Amino acid sequence: MKIGELNIEPALFFAPLAGYSDSPTRKICREYGAEVVYTEFVSSEGLIRNSEKTEEYLKFDEDERPLGIQIFGHRASAISQAAAYVEEKFQPDIIDINMGCSVRKVVKKGAGSALLKDLKRAERITRETVKAVQTPVTAKIRLGWERKNNVAVELGKRLEDCGLQAITVHPRAAEDGFANQPDYITI
Repeated sequence: MKIGELNIEPALFFAPLAGYSDSPTRKICREYGAEVVYTEFVSSEGLIRNSEKTEEYLKFDEDERPLGIQIFGHRASAISQAAAYVEEKFQPDIIDINMGCSVRKVVKKGAGSALLKDLKRAERITRETVKAVQTPVTAKIRLGWERKNNVAVELGKRLEDCGLQAITVHPRAAEDGFANQPDYITI
């Protein structure tokens, strides 16, 4: 698999997972075969407001590379500014936009999987972020907001047109959370 200039072989990723994606866990995952690891997702608003607590999640050792940093938010300007800041300060190998988190406090702010209800905003966020950085930009999405309204393929194509380098699809709708059977057919 190729993302930007990264040749990822094997294509095995340790995804960002709130409460678990700390440096020791990432190192263990690398030891056991993960080719790419991610920091926990961080708030774009926290980053542009220079929150020390937010930045703590982004600290890593060089032996964790290739490494991705995932950002979430609801404003294109905040996400693109945060991505530029992250690129300059941390030089990650990948910047990932979270459009899949279905946790209530994230969705309530219009971020994460709430973006699946506003595909034009998801496109705007992606386009502005890709323009703001040289680092490859990827995204994590879900099938859609509701299982009956599967937008994954349509959104994937639209985000690719915005310059996205890769996309990860969680095989459930936002309304499913982590329950219900995953839909691997769409993937």
